[in-house]
Order: sequence, then structure tokens, then C-alpha cells
Amino acid sequence: MTEAVMRHGADAVILGRKLDRLTQTAEELSRLTGRTCLAAQADVRNPKQLQDAVAKTVEKFGGIDFVICGAAGNFLAPISGLSENGFKTVIEIDTLGTYNTIKATLPQVRASKGAYIHVSATLHYKGTPYQVHVSAAKAAVDATSNVLAVEEGPHGVRSNVIAPGPIAGTEGVDRLSPKGGDNALGDMPAGRYGDVKDIANTTVFLFSGAASFISGQVIAVDGASEHLRTTQLPYPDSVLDPASMKSLIKARM
Repeated sequence: MTEAVMRHGADAVILGRKLDRLTQTAEELSRLTGRTCLAAQADVRNPKQLQDAVAKTVEKFGGIDFVICGAAGNFLAPISGLSENGFKTVIEIDTLGTYNTIKATLPQVRASKGAYIHVSATLHYKGTPYQVHVSAAKAAVDATSNVLAVEEGPHGVRSNVIAPGPIAGTEGVDRLSPKGGDNALGDMPAGRYGDVKDIANTTVFLFSGAASFISGQVIAVDGASEHLRTTQLPYPDSVLDPASMKSLIKARM
């Protein structure tokens, strides 16, 4: 997403907890796009670190036009096997992390009459087994974006959500797909899995003037797969006997 926007003329600051990986990625993005990308170490659960990252961005570039709220945490676990701390951690990363990012950047985005994109999911559209934590967290992200669009619209700020469907070659698909699962395309009306470029192109569109009247929307980029989606784990076996699913679930990273 960041690379695509940079290729269209933007400079960027990317955030994360691991500075070495961030620095390497920032250098790569700068080299690929011919623009400037800086690394800022920050945990979205820490408002002060986000505020420091914003100050660094403003010092370097003079302001902030666009913000991508993309922090997420996920793994497969039934309610009966998910600890209170596990649930809380995902809420803190996804929901509170999004809110903290908004709070830290809003004065700058107001000043530029800019826009937000929040990366969500489609899992909460239906009751998805083993996904209660992320379903609750992303539903809250969608709601937060809607309120942001309504409250900040009069200030010239737009806010939208991109909800990716199955995107090939991503950690999310790898971690959440059952081991040895069927990779047939029967539930993909588009006849293929998504590509990261599909998300990147949607990002460029939503941040562009072509989307100036689009705000408060949730855009599912899923090739219409959500209309046919069923649980990938055997049902009801997966909820009646969670222990039997261990061989199908990838270890947490």
C-alpha cells in the first residue's frame, strides 16, 4: 500500500516495533520509488511513541496528508481455548492501536484535509469460528472509521476501510489457512485469489481526488468471495472437539 502511494508521488514514514526491519524496508521503498521513506519505531499501543513518530514526520515533511491504519494480530483459537489476555492483546493492537493512531495524527490530517484508510477484514460479516478476537476488533475498527468520517467530514477529512479477502502470498492467508487444506478456487467467483496489488490499487484510488466523495465506506476487495465464504475448518467438529483441530492449525509466530 505504501509503495503504491509513493510511486504516485508521496513521501512516507512507516511505523513498527522492530527498527532494523523498518529501516531495511524504508531504504528499499526509497530505492524502488525514488521518493523518501523514513522509519519510525513505535508500538501502536503506546500513544507517546505515536506522538513522537508524528513529530518526526512533521519535522521532516511539514505535515501529514494520508494515514494507513494497518496494525493487526491474529491466530486461530476457539473461545474455549482463547485466554483473556489473548483476546485483550488483539483488541489492543487492532482497535486501540487504530484509535491511538487517529488521535496522534488527526490535527495534521485536519490541517491538510487529508484521508484515512483502515485495513480491516471480512471475518466479522459472519460468525467465523476460531476468530472471535479479530472479529470483535475489526468490527470496532469499521465502526470507528464510520464515526470518524461523520465527525471529521466537516473538517475536510475522509475515512474509509479496505477489507481484504484472500490475498495470495501473504502471512495472513498462510497462518489462517488449515494445514494441508484444499486450495481449490471453487469459492472464488473472480477465478483467482487476490494479489497485493489489488489492495495497493484500491489504496491509491481512495487517497486520490477520484474518491473525493467517498467516505465512511467499507470496501471489500475480495473478488466477491465473501458471498460464498464458509468456514475453512470442519464444522461442527471444530467447535465440538477443538483438540482434534491441532494438526490443522499452524503454530503461532
